[in-house]
Amino acid sequence: MSDLTPQSDVPTPTTDKITQAARETIYLCNFRVSVDGEWLCLRELNDISLTPDPEPAHEDSWEDFTELVEQMQMLDEFKDPKDPIAIERLNLMNMAKLSIKGLIESALNLGRTLDSDYAPLQQFFVVMEHCLKHGLKTKKTFLGQNKSFWGPLELVEKLSPEAGEITASVKDLPGLKTPLGRGRAWLRLALMQKKLSDYMKTIINRKDLLSEFYEPNALMMEEEGAVIAGLLVGLNVIDANLCMKGEDLDSQVGVIDFSMYLKDGGHSSKSTEGDGQITAILDQKNYVEELNRHLSASVNNLQAKVDVLEKSNTKLTEELAVANNRIITLQEDLERVKEESSFLVESSRKASRADGAADGHVLGETRKQLKEETQLRLDVEKELEVQIGMKQEMELSMKMLEKDICEKHDALVELRQQLEELRTLNTELSHKSQSSEASARQKTEIIGRLEEKTNQMANTIKQLENSEKDMVKQARTLNSSAAKLLNKPH
Repeated sequence: MSDLTPQSDVPTPTTDKITQAARETIYLCNFRVSVDGEWLCLRELNDISLTPDPEPAHEDSWEDFTELVEQMQMLDEFKDPKDPIAIERLNLMNMAKLSIKGLIESALNLGRTLDSDYAPLQQFFVVMEHCLKHGLKTKKTFLGQNKSFWGPLELVEKLSPEAGEITASVKDLPGLKTPLGRGRAWLRLALMQKKLSDYMKTIINRKDLLSEFYEPNALMMEEEGAVIAGLLVGLNVIDANLCMKGEDLDSQVGVIDFSMYLKDGGHSSKSTEGDGQITAILDQKNYVEELNRHLSASVNNLQAKVDVLEKSNTKLTEELAVANNRIITLQEDLERVKEESSFLVESSRKASRADGAADGHVLGETRKQLKEETQLRLDVEKELEVQIGMKQEMELSMKMLEKDICEKHDALVELRQQLEELRTLNTELSHKSQSSEASARQKTEIIGRLEEKTNQMANTIKQLENSEKDMVKQARTLNSSAAKLLNKPH
């Protein structure tokens, strides 16, 4: 298995070209995956000898890191070319470059927010997971040996306070039971925050702290880690909306799919138009479903607010009834005090007329009691005014609450109408998607039939050519026999 490239009649590349192609190489065990034209070519490592040739310039979006990559590759020339750890580091760095570049290009061509089901995004997280796992030290715990990259990611919170929100969100996520799942969730949240590159640079610059978790020759401890952190800056142009609730991040199997980086232009050119239509319909469907979810959440929130307002309205009504009862009671007390005070005044007048020489002590007590009754009357009147003011405020607040409830109800009705319209639109888009898929299948079947007819016509043409050759041979034979008969003497 020395050469897994597609067999063709094209001459094999020279040793110089192979040496230049070795600059962008991913080593897998005893084989290397090289970016060679439109193919990922697997060749045995022993077939290639790396010589210190100058590195050609790359015509892509990674010019800022070309000089750093060249310096690293020049340093690698003085190392042991068969060092498996160095081969692994270079392998992972080049794989990360391919993954990031492919993710950015596909996301820009797609032109919308990425979700958790986007295949290039899933492969990027798998590659990042392999990079972070490279060279991890194994720690012994009560449950056995533990080897997870969650420990180094927790350090970012101490070095950068902005990462504290991500770490707290990861710890609060339900369903994450293992450090591996928490590390995967942390990577996704950092990408959505567009701070993944900054956090990686922050932690890579503190190798004194990383040495607790990584071996000295690990990727995060060498220059390849700094290169990957620089490449991650390009991901800031991507918008991602990843929902991690209900996603099983603990038991996912991280396997790199190399088929995503193989280019086949012949087959894709046939179904580009149909795929574009299906992609547009699916994008519209996803947008409508996302808008539907937002509207459903808004309806639920408004319904909850209406319930709270209704409860508060009921409570205020009860308080208003109690205040009315209190006011009635105070008015009755006020009338009673007025009657008692008038009775005392009349009795004092009668006593003064009947007996002008009454005892002054009794008169003083009567006056004192009259003053107390008058003061009590003033207090009751003040409390009555306070209760009347509270009643007016409650009536005003009741009117405002009723107005707010009416507005919320109208908004709720409008949102329900929009929700019904969106559901209808979603149903129509589903029908369109199904019809587009059916037409795509029909086109595929027609293409297959045309190819079969083309093959049959080619076979028929070959048969006709063979019969033509036989007829030519027979004609030549007849001509030669005729010439011989003519040349015979009579």
